[in-house]
Amino acid sequence: MKLTRPLAALALLVASALPATAADAVYPPGLRLGMVPLVGLTTAKTFPGFESEDGNVKVLITELPPAAYGEVVSAFNANPAGTNGVKQDKVETPAGLAYFTTESGKAGETAVRRYSMIVPGAGFSGYVAVQIPENATKIYTDEAVRQMFASTVTRKQVSADEQIALMPFKISDLADFKDIRTLAPGSSIILADGDESTGYESKPFMILGLIGATPQQPDDRARFAQEAALQIPGVRESRVTMSEPIRINGQQGFETRIDGVSGKDKIPVTVVQWIRFSSGGASLRIIASAPRDQWLAAFTRFRAVRDGIQPKG
Repeated sequence: MKLTRPLAALALLVASALPATAADAVYPPGLRLGMVPLVGLTTAKTFPGFESEDGNVKVLITELPPAAYGEVVSAFNANPAGTNGVKQDKVETPAGLAYFTTESGKAGETAVRRYSMIVPGAGFSGYVAVQIPENATKIYTDEAVRQMFASTVTRKQVSADEQIALMPFKISDLADFKDIRTLAPGSSIILADGDESTGYESKPFMILGLIGATPQQPDDRARFAQEAALQIPGVRESRVTMSEPIRINGQQGFETRIDGVSGKDKIPVTVVQWIRFSSGGASLRIIASAPRDQWLAAFTRFRAVRDGIQPKG
């Protein structure tokens, strides 16, 4: 049976918008979640995911805590019909059963179609958000997006080199930390002896990242550093034991140490925070924690990592 020319053209258009095979799945740099992007989409330059050449079609991919998937499943099961025009659905993927929503909305003055999907991962939940202008939905149809979601895959780990390459600074000494995990692509990273499944608190770990504008006056820096240290997430019953200005690789810095407890088992820990101030742009912040009975050996490693961090370029 022959297709008429208009029908043949329509079939070709629909087919071209669908993803390719699972073998063509693409992982955004630093992430354990990947998929086959729709035709015309390439790796985004300013966020983890994919986008069209004009930037109007966006596919944001990120990782959430492992509990997020179960929470979404419970919400779906409690209200399978959805609400307020939000359509709920699910699809089988190589990564597991994915749940997603479809709705219409606006981005500024532009009418858009939005999709949100969550899928289980090993130690994380994969999350994908898609936004398509209404004038592009004849090509990027609901079914095309569903097929893209169906191609979702996960990988067990991302190489340390790949993750470190995304950071805005060089890390020349890992001090024998084996578990390297991106917390925010291109922004913060954790180096640890433990892992996500067992928890980080019972062993030494470090978080390296950048923070925005910091005080320039010495007195203001002292106050800023202490307040930041006392607000470190996951550390309770905190008490500052030392806080003083230092030089880190020739730059002005501040070292603050606190004692506290961490984790559900209330493990006694000592935490050091280093801030390497920048006269312009973001400053480097390092948070390093170790159980108090492992502190002396861990502190030597913490310093080795700190002193090996250099700007890129």
